[in-house]
Amino acid sequence: MKEQFAKILEAIGEDLERPGLLDTPARAAKAMSFLTQGYQQDLDTVVNGALFPSDSSEMIIVKDIELYSMCEHHMLPFIGKAHVAYIPTGKVLGLSKIARIVDMFARRLQIQEQLTVQVAETIRDVTGAAGVGVIIEAKHMCMMMRGVQKQNSSMITSVMLGSMRTSDATRNEFLRLIGK
Repeated sequence: MKEQFAKILEAIGEDLERPGLLDTPARAAKAMSFLTQGYQQDLDTVVNGALFPSDSSEMIIVKDIELYSMCEHHMLPFIGKAHVAYIPTGKVLGLSKIARIVDMFARRLQIQEQLTVQVAETIRDVTGAAGVGVIIEAKHMCMMMRGVQKQNSSMITSVMLGSMRTSDATRNEFLRLIGK
């Protein structure tokens, strides 16, 4: 990857011998590896057995999970937060694992719509939840720095599964509790 970043810098007209750029290809390669570390992760390792028996059947919400991802179309960042809710049916997931699942999928080249689906379906599949709701709000640098250059725009995506989709009351409780 280091060599490829060097070629990109040369292609845009930069001088790789310039003092500020001497280590840039290596730093850029290291940064790209970090920003896309989700490809090196798998769900079993992320969850790490943190699924616990529980009598709770009430909604569990983790809100304002910050996320950083990269648009697969322009390889520019999108930055935002996820709100994740599920209704357990005998098992609850360790709290940090919800954020780790968001990160695992966010740290891949993505579109926000697919990221939302991936998180919701994974929470459902791991927990066997009766209902899952995921809302992601993000600002996209590909829209802010290039193209239409709209600085105050943001995108909101949602996926509702199971009882979160079929029950207006359940969905509305989720929306009310996250302030939407």
